[in-house]
Amino acid sequence: MLKYTTKRLLYSIIILFFVMFIIYTLMYSMPNNYIEQKARELASKPGAGKSYTEWLADLNAQYGMDKGLVAGYFTWIGSALRGEWGDSWVWTIPVTEEFHNTVWYSFALGLVSFILQIIIAIPLGIAAARKQYGFTDYFTSVVSMICISMPTFFLATVLKYIFAVKLGWLDISGMQSRDYMYLSDFGKFLDVAEHFIMPAITLTVISIGSLMRFTRTNMLEVLNSDYIRTARAKGVPEKQVINRHAFRNTFIPLVTTLGGSLPGLFSGALITETLFSIRGIGYASYESMVQGDIPFIMFYLAFISILTLLGNLITDLLYAAVDPRVRLS
Repeated sequence: MLKYTTKRLLYSIIILFFVMFIIYTLMYSMPNNYIEQKARELASKPGAGKSYTEWLADLNAQYGMDKGLVAGYFTWIGSALRGEWGDSWVWTIPVTEEFHNTVWYSFALGLVSFILQIIIAIPLGIAAARKQYGFTDYFTSVVSMICISMPTFFLATVLKYIFAVKLGWLDISGMQSRDYMYLSDFGKFLDVAEHFIMPAITLTVISIGSLMRFTRTNMLEVLNSDYIRTARAKGVPEKQVINRHAFRNTFIPLVTTLGGSLPGLFSGALITETLFSIRGIGYASYESMVQGDIPFIMFYLAFISILTLLGNLITDLLYAAVDPRVRLS
């Protein structure tokens, strides 16, 4: 297992090196308008101390834009490995500080959605497989197709109309109420949690459809196996057949799928956070992309790349952990 883990980790590091090079190439190929605009902004501030030309040269040197593609990449990757990502042009603070200020909101939102997704989708998928071609199966299939097909912005608009406009139970967007500063610590927590209800529902609804169908498909495959028919022929109770034999083997692909999605809890939900004005990492990245915040964009793309590779690594390791045939091969 140690040899397998080391091998997969080395592969991930090599892939990350080339992915980071692609990220830098994309940024290097962008028009210089963003850098020139930032240089003009810095030069026009009171007490700037430098001219536009000097600021432009400093910004280009900071990210290796003046050294050519390959040499510039090694300059940038060297700074990144030292944790020097620069200051965000939009948020006017270090990129890592803005990341720390926003990522935990995204993590909290993603974690709640992840837990609800497991609680809802897996039992419904198993129930649909047990009652194949019955009412439960058809109902689950319809619900899952609706969830998969429903656009995020449409669902968010419907939730806002019902809970904010018609019922007036929740605020239409944002993370805090007007009297937030006058609340106790526990009251502040409840206030923020209240603003996360609609975003959490949105993320859960658009996510449960695919997991529901995945669970149903794998459960059907296991229930049609020879050893399941043998267990039933021997008179094993149906509940024991499902819980002890069928679900244990269905759990293998589910573990790898859910394990691979764990790093995604930190990546943020760009569309959902933007629609509800939740200042998570997804919302911050969207604002940075719109306004040409090159330092934050480069950091966010590198962060997403690391999460993707980490998700694949976790998937491989979990599959090897639950299936001995992978380790032996």
